[in-house]
Amino acid sequence: MRPTGPLHLGHLVGALDNWVKLQDTHDCYFAIVDWHALTTDYADPSGLRGFVREVALDWLAAGVDPERSTVFVQSEVKEHAELHLLLSMIVPLPWLERVPTYKEQQEQLREKDLNTYGFLGYPLLQAADILAYRPAAVPVGEDQVPHLELCREIARRFNHLYGEVFPEPQALLTKAPRLPGTDGRKMSKSYGNAIYLSDTTEEITAKVKPMVTDPARKRRSDPGNPDICPVFDLHRIFTPEGPREQCATGCRTAAIGCLDCKGVLLQHMLPPLAQIRERRQRYVDKPAEIVEILHEGSKRARKIAVATMTEVRDAIKLEP
Repeated sequence: MRPTGPLHLGHLVGALDNWVKLQDTHDCYFAIVDWHALTTDYADPSGLRGFVREVALDWLAAGVDPERSTVFVQSEVKEHAELHLLLSMIVPLPWLERVPTYKEQQEQLREKDLNTYGFLGYPLLQAADILAYRPAAVPVGEDQVPHLELCREIARRFNHLYGEVFPEPQALLTKAPRLPGTDGRKMSKSYGNAIYLSDTTEEITAKVKPMVTDPARKRRSDPGNPDICPVFDLHRIFTPEGPREQCATGCRTAAIGCLDCKGVLLQHMLPPLAQIRERRQRYVDKPAEIVEILHEGSKRARKIAVATMTEVRDAIKLEP
C-alpha cells in the first residue's frame, strides 16, 4: 500500500481482511511502498514519514502479524530500486503507456504535474516490488489485474533474454464488496466521505447518522429499496443476516425509518471497529516498537531481495 494518509473501511474490507486470512495459508510479504507515494506527491513529501507509521499502525490493528508475515518499508530494501533500474532497460515504452490507470489518474489529478518518468514508470517499480520476492501469487482486486499482467509480461521478457529467473506470479483475486462513503460515492480520502480505522465511536456515529440513503425515500412513510441504499452496503459487511433482513423488510414496507436502520448498523459496526482501535492504541503508546517491527521486517525482506538480485546480476552477466 502507498502511504498517502490514514486507512479507512475501504482498505479494511477491500484488502486487509483478506491479508489477515492469507497469513494462515501463505508466506506473506506486506510492503509499505513509500517510493510509490512520491510518484504523485513528490512536490511535498513532508508528511510521508508520518504516513508510513500510520499505515503500519492500521495494518497491525487490523490483524497483520509481524511474527507470521514480513512487514517492511520499500525504501529500506534498496534492491527494489536496482531491480527497477535493470528492468527499465528492457521494457518497451508503450507497455507503460497502455496501463489503464495511467491516463485515468492524469485526468483525476489535473492539479498535479504528472508528466514525469516516475509517474509513467510506477507500474515498472511495482513489478520490481513483486519480482524481488519471486512470489507464486499476489492478492489483487479485479481493477489491479492489468498491473499484474504487465508484471508477468516483464518476467517473461527478462526470462527470454537472460534465462529463467522469475516465476510468473498468479493473481489471487479478492472479491472486494462495494463500499460507499458517507455521501454514496466510493469511499475515498479525497472525497471527504471516509470512515477511518482510527475514528472514535463518536466520530463514526456522527458520520453514519447523516449518510445518504435511497433518494426515493423522502418521508418516513415512503417505502425504500435497500438494494440501492449505501447504508445497506455497510449492513452487508457488518450486520448478521437475521437483523439485516429485518431492516430490509422494514425499509421496503416503511415499517422503520432510516435513522432506525442506521441505529441497527451501528450496533453491529461499532464493536469490531472498537477492537481494531484498541489494538491500534496499544501500538500508538509504543512508537519505538513500530520502528523496530518495520526495521526487522525490512531486514528479513532484504535477505530475499539480495538473493534475487544476485541471480539477476549473474543472468545479465553483471557479476565480476
